[in-house]
Amino acid sequence: MNLYDELNNYMASIANALWGTPLVLLLLGGGFYFSIISRLTPFRYLKHAIDILLGKYDSKDDPGQITHFQALSSALSSTVGMGNIAGVAIAIHTGGPGAIFWMWCTAILGMTTKFFTCTLSIMFRGKDDQGEIQGGVMYYIEEGLGNKYKPLSLMFGFSGMIGCTIFFQANQLSQIIREYFYNSAGLFQSNMIVGDLFTGIMVAILVSIVIFGGIKRIAMVASKMVPIMVGVYLIAAVIVIIKNVQVVPSIFYLIIKDAFSGNAVAGGAIGTMISIGVRRGLFSNEAGSGTETMAHGAAKTNEPIREGLVAMLGPLIDTIIVCSITALVILLSGVYEQDLNGVSMTVVAFENELGVFGKILIMVAVITFSLSTMFGYSYYGRKCTSYLFGTKWKFYYNIFYVLMIVLASTISIDIAINFMDSAFALMVIPTMIGTILLSPKVLDESKKYFAKI
Repeated sequence: MNLYDELNNYMASIANALWGTPLVLLLLGGGFYFSIISRLTPFRYLKHAIDILLGKYDSKDDPGQITHFQALSSALSSTVGMGNIAGVAIAIHTGGPGAIFWMWCTAILGMTTKFFTCTLSIMFRGKDDQGEIQGGVMYYIEEGLGNKYKPLSLMFGFSGMIGCTIFFQANQLSQIIREYFYNSAGLFQSNMIVGDLFTGIMVAILVSIVIFGGIKRIAMVASKMVPIMVGVYLIAAVIVIIKNVQVVPSIFYLIIKDAFSGNAVAGGAIGTMISIGVRRGLFSNEAGSGTETMAHGAAKTNEPIREGLVAMLGPLIDTIIVCSITALVILLSGVYEQDLNGVSMTVVAFENELGVFGKILIMVAVITFSLSTMFGYSYYGRKCTSYLFGTKWKFYYNIFYVLMIVLASTISIDIAINFMDSAFALMVIPTMIGTILLSPKVLDESKKYFAKI
């Protein structure tokens, strides 16, 4: 066994250890707890949430940096992306069709989780060393629970700083460019790592142009890129579903049946399948990881509940809608039974169903979503860095971030996934513990707000 394989096995063992039963119970159980104590209140105000999103309650005098719509777009720029296109394929490849059911569970419970976490991100905003108002898990734990819980804030800050280095997105973008551009053109055939390195450098330069402009530029770009591409992607996917509409009921039956059988997982381990579904669901919508609180914490509002309601729409859009549609295309096409993984499975699925158009569409979507996610994640990592070391380090984090894009372009998909899973697991722990402890504050704020509308 070479050093590369040893590193891969080591990263896999860490990820699997972290994503054991306790963490799954903390994430799903926490979401269930929030749903019960809130009496599903957030779900009853979906129309109100959409009104807020569309700017009905916006005020330029409210504290914050970006609008509700820009906050959600920034959050979605990091969630609607490779988690929906490649992450779904990986879930099916490793856990079978049944893993999609557990992604759904994570998303439904995640809607309430996001309501609580993002409400808290506004309720307990802190200030950086420049006096700028900031929101996020590290701030609401420190501001809401006090200094004795500072270790949880620091844990989130460090894991977020490392975990938001975009390993997975850069890796998958490099994969699709290698397989469908370089290989087709006969480029870098003698040394593929040189091609991957070239891709990483080009992407790093492009990302640098946006991320050095801060959250306002990220939000501006994301609010234009994400909605258009999501719309085109969904239209194409719906066409595939309509073509095979008579098979759709059997696909849903397959998902639900497989979710409780574990037949597609080695050894028939249902627990393993649940873990896979929860991991990919978390990566898809970030509900419980806490990353989304940093984008929503920058929203211009005096009403914490409003931002919680807007944030709640995230898992509905990126997992319930986008991930489900991606899963249906993959399962309807039958490519999940082939030896394919990651973004390649999704590309082949669309190509089989829509021909060259499907192939081109998915490649454009992958490039767009990968870049938008890289924009969003840079903000998260930079914010964690500022919290830990001060705002003067933001510039140096950006340099570190773009260098990691280059590195991620040259590593294996397995290392990228295990690295990401480990970092997200470490973010879940302080996020969920802090949110559970502060949940009574959210309930009190909810009563006051809903009594006014």
